[in-house]
Amino acid sequence: MRSLDLPALAARLPRQPTARFAPSPTGYLHLGHVANAVCVWGITRALGGRVLLRLEDHDRGRCRPAYESALLEDLEWLGLVPDLGAPAEFRAGRSQFRQSDGDSVHAEYLRRLAETAEVFACDCSRKDVALDGGDAPDIETPYGGRCRGRGLAPGPGRGMRLRIDPGEERFHDAWLGDQSQEPARQCGDLLLLDRLGNWTYQFAVVVDDLRQGVDLVIRGEDLLGSTGRQIRLGRLLGRTAPPVFVHHPLIRKASGDKLSKSAGDTGVRELRAAGARARTVLGRAAHAIGLLPEPRDMGVHDLAELFERSSLIERVP
Repeated sequence: MRSLDLPALAARLPRQPTARFAPSPTGYLHLGHVANAVCVWGITRALGGRVLLRLEDHDRGRCRPAYESALLEDLEWLGLVPDLGAPAEFRAGRSQFRQSDGDSVHAEYLRRLAETAEVFACDCSRKDVALDGGDAPDIETPYGGRCRGRGLAPGPGRGMRLRIDPGEERFHDAWLGDQSQEPARQCGDLLLLDRLGNWTYQFAVVVDDLRQGVDLVIRGEDLLGSTGRQIRLGRLLGRTAPPVFVHHPLIRKASGDKLSKSAGDTGVRELRAAGARARTVLGRAAHAIGLLPEPRDMGVHDLAELFERSSLIERVP
């Protein structure tokens, strides 16, 4: 069983760390997002840090303005006020914290990366990657290197990849302990820009964490596998030290599956419409990931106490 040691975490961070809450407006917020927000606001406030709100709308085919509006409204209803990236800023127009507004910035980081690392064009589809790698359900298929060395010119219908050489990335997760990952075996050459011209999650999040000064990443344990490749990419982009990572438990359905926006699981809007109070929703989310023995109403100002009350918070097995 692993645990979160708050004093040890504080010792690895600057006096006022910056964390981010970074939902994607591809659907409505559900209880799993609230659980992440509980951890982000709770841990960050317990450490005396700042919370940045980022809208990760890099996938323009799935993101919708209506989802963004609903997301901002739900956060305000919950009382989750960020220190950077206020809802009013997003509503006013362009924002440095909305990924789709940073297209030229991401392009500049790609240009810089290509000066010091091997970046190449790739026309492989997901089907091509699956066929080359022997795709299996629920297992990530690493890119097999089909376009490496082909010398394709960048252009429409072609993505951009970063060559990933063999080698381990070791890091300490503040909740899950010591970790070791091999990005070359996990994912192969990393996709940075897809064939439709969208920046990928892996690239955009690393660039934005670097340029926005995020040094504390608090997210669900379903993203643990992305950490090694993001550390590698950050180093190649010039980041001298990676963020400190905290991967918390997920809310699981009886089947064992995580909650899903696409399945409409336990949506915040539905809970609001049913008469739930914001304090009840926050407490329910905290209980669902093991931070409370029983559900109880909680305000945003109570979240830090979940992590301050003890130096060791046991992780749900």
